Amino acid sequence: MNGSIRLLVCAVLVCIWGQALGADNTGQNTEPRVTILVYHRFSQTLDDSMTVRMSTFETQLRVLHEHGYHIVPLREVVDWLRDPNATLPQKPVAITVDDGHRSVFEKLLPIVLRERFPVTLFIYPSAISNASYAMTWEQLRSLKQTGLFDIQGHTYWHPNFKVERRHRTPEDFQQFVRMQLDKSRQRLETQTGTHIDMLAWPFGIYDDELIALASDEGYVVAFTLDARKADRHARLLALPRFLMTDAYGASAFAHLLGEPNTPAIPATESVR
Repeated sequence: MNGSIRLLVCAVLVCIWGQALGADNTGQNTEPRVTILVYHRFSQTLDDSMTVRMSTFETQLRVLHEHGYHIVPLREVVDWLRDPNATLPQKPVAITVDDGHRSVFEKLLPIVLRERFPVTLFIYPSAISNASYAMTWEQLRSLKQTGLFDIQGHTYWHPNFKVERRHRTPEDFQQFVRMQLDKSRQRLETQTGTHIDMLAWPFGIYDDELIALASDEGYVVAFTLDARKADRHARLLALPRFLMTDAYGASAFAHLLGEPNTPAIPATESVR
């Protein structure tokens, strides 16, 4: 009798395990998790640690295609996170670019137009049409007119909120943060005509106080540099993103995506 019960229990466990494995393999019974990537600069050469070479970026696009990923607008990801009835395709990926470097217009734009995938730009407007490394307002408006680029906020001049907090009174710090959030939104909306309700935290710095201030200023979602996938349990004003560098060649990028049997950083794709 005891032996029969043990066999029955084992059979049930094997059945349950098989069903779970099948669900994982087919993806039909699992809710998607979203990979959100963040880039900064693009170039033919490796100019600095935040630059991704065009050859590396093309390789990453190829990996996404070969493994069946779908590049979706970040806005659709936000809608999915906020609406339990919204859906996303399996293996969704969103591409974001922070700051507003001119290489977005000079290097990234031709690839976006060729491949027709959506990109969200998080811009700090003090640099636009001002800093030599940044795009102009005309270029930003041209990107928006393609229908493939969304423009959102990255504070007004990209401050380090940890440093600012150390040098200000609590009241002054809150006023400073509100200025950064409000002035950025107003300038971007005036110059581009885009409704600004998404924020990328400068340097990925955030905490409960900053989140509360961003919410008060009308931002519905904000994005960090926490390296993990986003799901419906994620905090809307602290959504994770993967910081992309040139170290993510084919194998390392596939590993980041969670594809099996891929090393973290192969010897031929080590951090440079």
